[in-house]
Amino acid sequence: MALTHDDLLRPFFDAMKPRAEWRIGAEAEKFGVDAKTGAPIAYDGPRGVLTVLERLADRHGWRRTEPEKPGGPLIALERDGASVTLEPGSQLELSGAPLADIHAICHELSAHLDEVREVTSDLGLAWLGVGFHPFAAQADLTWVPKARYAIMREYLPTRGRYALDMMRRTATVQANFDYASEEDAMRKMRVSLRLSPLVTAMFANSPFYEGRPTGERSHRARVWLDVDPDRQGLVPALWSATSTLRDYVEWALDVPMFLVKRGSTVLPNTGQTFRTFWTDGLQGHRATADDWLLHLNTLFPEVRLKKTIEVRGADSLPHRLACALPAVWTGVLYDDAALAEAEAFTSDWGFDEIEALRPDIAQRALRATFRGQPLAAWAEQLIAIARGGLVRRARLSARGNDESIHLDRLASLVMRGDSPADALLHGLPDAGPAQTTEMILRTLV
Repeated sequence: MALTHDDLLRPFFDAMKPRAEWRIGAEAEKFGVDAKTGAPIAYDGPRGVLTVLERLADRHGWRRTEPEKPGGPLIALERDGASVTLEPGSQLELSGAPLADIHAICHELSAHLDEVREVTSDLGLAWLGVGFHPFAAQADLTWVPKARYAIMREYLPTRGRYALDMMRRTATVQANFDYASEEDAMRKMRVSLRLSPLVTAMFANSPFYEGRPTGERSHRARVWLDVDPDRQGLVPALWSATSTLRDYVEWALDVPMFLVKRGSTVLPNTGQTFRTFWTDGLQGHRATADDWLLHLNTLFPEVRLKKTIEVRGADSLPHRLACALPAVWTGVLYDDAALAEAEAFTSDWGFDEIEALRPDIAQRALRATFRGQPLAAWAEQLIAIARGGLVRRARLSARGNDESIHLDRLASLVMRGDSPADALLHGLPDAGPAQTTEMILRTLV
């Protein structure tokens, strides 16, 4: 049966949940490096990330997922609704289970790091929560053998100068949120897209490039300005108060595809938008609902809509700050009063002025200015909105703390006008190359 417009909308409607079933999912990527030199780990070999996956499976009950094709390499693990996966340059990612509150998210992240450290304690590795690899050149990195990555490796450099850096030298912390209706989804998407660059500035944490400070606060944010204009960015079609799910579908239809999968067979397909594949097919294959779901997974906007709303704009972070990212967004998106405040806070922010601000955010983070004020002042207001939402949620830890406690370290930075990158840079300017590497490692681990 031919795919219809209703079929394209169905995944979003099927994902809608009543508030009582809303959960939070966190994703955290990190770089494995030699603890003394900062050299990146490879995919395979005795100290490679494949060894890490095997040990997690053998020692901590993670289940090896089926390979992409019979006899194919291991690239992912699963356990209790969570997964451990690999990004193209061997970044290790935890995609957490859907959980009820930030306390549970923080516990999950801590437990995962404890497991990773345990299985690598004899390998001399360190794990870095930072947005851009602080040491590795492209030539230093191996490729994770995943079919999609091989296609992206060839195609994306034709679309943007930083495509391979995005794939292999960036890392992020993300959060995923539920929605109850089309109106709720579009409202959350609109607010999140407007706020995303401000959040990028708050969590800027990638000031190094190949062992030296760059002068930027988020080189990762710089990279994401030039990857693939068709599939990245702030989706201007959703900034209108009248935007609908159909607007997101129409945007996604006009993004070129990466591939078509039929069983274990992968057909590269970078020459067609999904719209053209839908109307014309490829080598006798017609578009299916599974093809559409796969395509939605290959879109990289700053806020992505799938079965959840994914906020994607933050650099990866050390554990002491990683819980703050889902905490900010939970406070804003899961409390009605906070969402209304955030909507009013951003109501007159125009796409063009926010888009024009993004290069300065990459350079200066919270010291960039917007409408005559440093972004730090705007960030303080956002933290206040999020804190109010978390306090009203009244989800208490075993020690009796509500979720707003996870904002405290971030709030202290913001009050000083600092991002995490500024904290990393203190004391570095006069150091030589060897001292810089040592100091970077000591600061990041």
